Amino acid sequence: MNVKPEELIYHRKNAWEQVNEETKQQILNLSEGYKQFLSNCKTERACVRQIINMAQMRGFLPINQCQSVEAGDKVIISSKGKVVALAVIGQQGLDEGISLIGSHTDAPRLDLKPHPLYQEHDLALFKTHYYGGIKKYQWLAIPLALHGVIYKADGQVVDVSIGDRPNDPVFTITDLLPHLAKDQMVKKLTEAVEGEQLNILIGGIPLSGGGKDKAVKLNVLKLLFENYGITEEDFISAELELVPAGPAHDVGLDRSMIGAYGQDDRVCVFTSLQAILEINNPKRTAVALFIDKEEIGSNGNTGMMGRFLQNAVSEIGIRMYQSFNEFTLYRVFEKSIALSADVTAAMDPNYEGVMEKMNAARLGGGVVVTKYTGAKGKYHTNDANAEYVAFIRKMLNQHNIIWQTGELGKVDQGGGGTIAYIIAELGFEVIDCGVPLLSMHAPMEIASKADVYECYKAYKNFFMA
Repeated sequence: MNVKPEELIYHRKNAWEQVNEETKQQILNLSEGYKQFLSNCKTERACVRQIINMAQMRGFLPINQCQSVEAGDKVIISSKGKVVALAVIGQQGLDEGISLIGSHTDAPRLDLKPHPLYQEHDLALFKTHYYGGIKKYQWLAIPLALHGVIYKADGQVVDVSIGDRPNDPVFTITDLLPHLAKDQMVKKLTEAVEGEQLNILIGGIPLSGGGKDKAVKLNVLKLLFENYGITEEDFISAELELVPAGPAHDVGLDRSMIGAYGQDDRVCVFTSLQAILEINNPKRTAVALFIDKEEIGSNGNTGMMGRFLQNAVSEIGIRMYQSFNEFTLYRVFEKSIALSADVTAAMDPNYEGVMEKMNAARLGGGVVVTKYTGAKGKYHTNDANAEYVAFIRKMLNQHNIIWQTGELGKVDQGGGGTIAYIIAELGFEVIDCGVPLLSMHAPMEIASKADVYECYKAYKNFFMA
């Protein structure tokens, strides 16, 4: 084979340099839908509702409405309002395995404690407990919105959404003025703001005749009762989350990027959702899984450690075969392929020292394939098999998808994990594949519109592979 030496070198690509005007318009169109999704879906419950609504509009049916399923059918399996799977039944039987893309709908945030409301120095505040990995100082002195549900003692469900509609009030956590921050400023960033200081400013008007030590608190309770019919005890059976207020934004003079809260991992939620909504008659049964609790270890009955995926595939199996048991399910998973759809860190020009440049992902470099995550000596990770990496690489190249590899920082710098290792333990071939972000886990994360588009294309072609 006559090959020029230059042709032997691997060259990175910039996705923007590879697109024509027609494709650029497709990128921008997809981004508008994505920004709307981010702005509307700030909690895992809101994501699940939106996913189900969009799926039903595209002909997907709840699995319990189907006595049997066959090739081409589209079904919804959901549980507890927090986890959902969409499936398009393939031309081949389940005994040939499934094609799974799993993403997570939860994101770092501040949760209200069961007894959150108190009064101090004539102000009313909410106590919080942060959820997932955050830099606590980033959540001070920014506008926050309150979203979630309250289950009252009589079973009534109250939906709460305050801070994201026009004319809504917002909430905030106060910060110490620099004039008095001499002691604070010399502390480590991890110590400058304590978890118990993340208290939300909620009110300042006292209720007439309420008593000096509780009048402001009573006025807040009065407003909550008038607007939502709840009492203080109802906070015990509530899931209320403080998230950054405001919509997703275009970033940059060229509008090439998207800035928003929760892109880890709702960028992969949105792109895998769009992909499965658009496919018909795949070879394998295609399953888009939208899971909860990834940011706190994937535990619980709505996390990847739970039984939802096993139960969802079994729901399909018993509608396809006369006999479908746990051993059959095990054999399905052994022949299945998966993408752990999660984000990774992009090279940041301001902090390039924490990345290993040869193996770091770039914003605008396309969808990222990550062979392993974990920390230090690859602990707590799935390390994808070489033959499966080759399969994914071939699929991406065949469909002219701009892609890159990446890993989460230098070897001894830190690290992180995804749901890939849990999927692998079920028997799947699996690799991480998602979008690179700047400012991951911050109140505003940054993604390239071109990367979002390439990710969507990768997921769509994976389902049809």
